[in-house]
Amino acid sequence: MPVRDWINVSSGQPTRLLGFDQPLVWVVVALVALGLVMVYSASVALPDNPKFMRYTPTYFLTRHAMSIVIAAVAALVVVQIPLAVWEKWSPWLFVASLLLLVIVLIPMIGKVVYGARRWIPLGIMNFQPSELAKLSMAMYAAGYMVRKMEVKENFFRAVMPMAVSVAVVGLLLLAEPDMGAFLVIAAIAMGILFLGGVNGRMFLLITAVLVGAFVLMITFSEWRRERIFAYLNPWDEKYTLGKAYQLSHSLIAFGRGEIFGQGLGSSVEKLHYLPEAHTDFLLAVIGEELGFVGVACVIFAFFWLARRVFHIGRQAIALDRVFAGLFAQGVGIWMGGQAFINMGVNLGVLPTKGLTLPLMSYGGSAIVMNMVALAIVLRVDIENRQLMRGGRA
Repeated sequence: MPVRDWINVSSGQPTRLLGFDQPLVWVVVALVALGLVMVYSASVALPDNPKFMRYTPTYFLTRHAMSIVIAAVAALVVVQIPLAVWEKWSPWLFVASLLLLVIVLIPMIGKVVYGARRWIPLGIMNFQPSELAKLSMAMYAAGYMVRKMEVKENFFRAVMPMAVSVAVVGLLLLAEPDMGAFLVIAAIAMGILFLGGVNGRMFLLITAVLVGAFVLMITFSEWRRERIFAYLNPWDEKYTLGKAYQLSHSLIAFGRGEIFGQGLGSSVEKLHYLPEAHTDFLLAVIGEELGFVGVACVIFAFFWLARRVFHIGRQAIALDRVFAGLFAQGVGIWMGGQAFINMGVNLGVLPTKGLTLPLMSYGGSAIVMNMVALAIVLRVDIENRQLMRGGRA
């Protein structure tokens, strides 16, 4: 039976093949919309703090809404670009992201917030090069595996160049410092190498080297060790008012939320008790205001999103579109992995890291890059459907 003539067995009628993955789009829209509401709820009281006294109650809402509009326009443009173009330009996009990671470290250019130099001021928003690096790493790793497909059993020829690339990105990110972004980028690169068919023993060796590197970084960094100790015992008086301050108040927020929450807008922890409630700890506010039910819905939405993106990637590989498939699966690792880390931090399962919740937390460049990455995945799905109709991608 030709693919273009799919028949519904129960009715005998041709089944309508949609032009794009509508459920994926609606889940993304729902997460972005809920994020907009919760960012407003989490930030509306910030002007009462002397640090934010110059801001209006709707300052963060307005900026976040503007970022969403920019992200939506960028996504609409990006979804028109064929995957062949991205595959051709992926190495240059990776080089551009490396240059931006160098530029952000220049004192007169990079903006310092809480001791970290991670942002380049652009007027309407602060651009974070590490967000572009996540997208470019997914593209570069996918293109790399396509180019090295014939030598993937040879460790030095297949893995070492990629390992050097990840190491360079890691050194630049740790200079900011931004260990959370490095964790996500390393996970994307390793995941694509594994899914691309790199020998299992090689993969285990790479994993061991990365784990060893992270252990050494923690061992030789006093403030990172303190974070680990605080995570292990957040209720110790020594840490509750110090390194575990955010975590302890996040756990209090979840405890207050119980099953159905205190009600939208009724969070107490956002009233200057929980720092960064509208960014890294947005899930804690969701837990306090919408309860276990709200948090469970968010977790399920991200699980469904990651699974759907992986499905699109597997479908592309089945159609012999290896670059498109590996890239989509890399985005699935990015969205699922970063959401898992952020949720784990909020719930006290993982040590505190400066990672936002994708599509939901306040942050201009983050939501733009999230939407652009998912728009490219949607393009992968559109081209898959065109091929299954018997056309050309």
